[in-house]
Amino acid sequence: MIEYENLARLNEPFFEDYKKAFSETLESGWFILGNKVKQFEEQYSDYCGIKHTIGVANGLDALTLSLKAFDFEKDSEVIVPSNTYIATVLSILHCGCRPILVEPDLETYNINPALIEEKITPKTKAIMVVHLYGKLCDMDKIEDIACRYGLKVIEDCAQSHGASYKGKRSGSFGDFGAHSFYPTKNLGALADAGAVTCRDDALDEKIRTLRNYGSTVKYYNDEVGYNSRLDEMQAAFLSVKLKHLNAINNHKRNLAALYNQGLNKEFIKPNVHADYYDVYHIYCIRHPKRDKLREYLLRNNIKTEIHYPVAPNKQKAMKGILDTQPTPIAEEIHRTALSLPVSFYHTLNDVEQVISVMNKF
Repeated sequence: MIEYENLARLNEPFFEDYKKAFSETLESGWFILGNKVKQFEEQYSDYCGIKHTIGVANGLDALTLSLKAFDFEKDSEVIVPSNTYIATVLSILHCGCRPILVEPDLETYNINPALIEEKITPKTKAIMVVHLYGKLCDMDKIEDIACRYGLKVIEDCAQSHGASYKGKRSGSFGDFGAHSFYPTKNLGALADAGAVTCRDDALDEKIRTLRNYGSTVKYYNDEVGYNSRLDEMQAAFLSVKLKHLNAINNHKRNLAALYNQGLNKEFIKPNVHADYYDVYHIYCIRHPKRDKLREYLLRNNIKTEIHYPVAPNKQKAMKGILDTQPTPIAEEIHRTALSLPVSFYHTLNDVEQVISVMNKF
């Protein structure tokens, strides 16, 4: 059986360093906002090419705190891609804002810049872009639109650790970059974890205050804050894995290149362009008979996933909130998308087997 993912096998190369990091943290007796968090924040800032990193509890909190930092008035509008994971939409709703769905480009699966301006109104305050599957959005066009209309830009970087556009890394474009280190990510922790990146000193201080009960001095609270702090243990593990992130990304890119070369034309494969360094958190193909293809692969001992089976505006939780916004392109993607095995632990032989089976479908 070729599994879609196996977190034990994925992390096995790092076990010894994890054990050392665990012992150091345990013996330090400091488990919240200590040296391990500070160390990882500095390392990740250097990696992303950005001035500040603020460790938080998870990716959803990273998005929510980023929006919250701007103190937008209730019912302000935030533009967001129509085919994103639900967390992106939830962060907007949790801040009392209204998500405005913009359809993706059918080739890149990322928000289509050509469709953004028609959705801008006097209530629009921000664009929340999502670098889906490990490919960055067309940030030149998006930043140009944001500049002309005076909009904030928040990057959802949950799937794009180390990806770049024209040499500039994910999380270093917008006012904020929101990062998830969920265990399956290219830079995955061993539990929930996240971070916010930014270049502005005042915004950095704002997020640090919000993540810690709205406090900068213990027991004195200046903001209505949250308890959303990256813990020391996860920060220690992330520092271990960050050293290997380029190797992880390179391996996944090699697997993706094999898929791109070997799969026949019956399958719609990821778009590849010289301006983009894609890191393939997910290797997503599309096929009109996706469900039958998935069943066929499982019968042949190959497990796959669907990212994602239901568009946000079709979720039960979004009834009366998003369901009035039609999204035919997103729904087409959700109906036909299939994620193939592309883990750090998968081998070239694994991928060659998947290709051989798929080309006989």
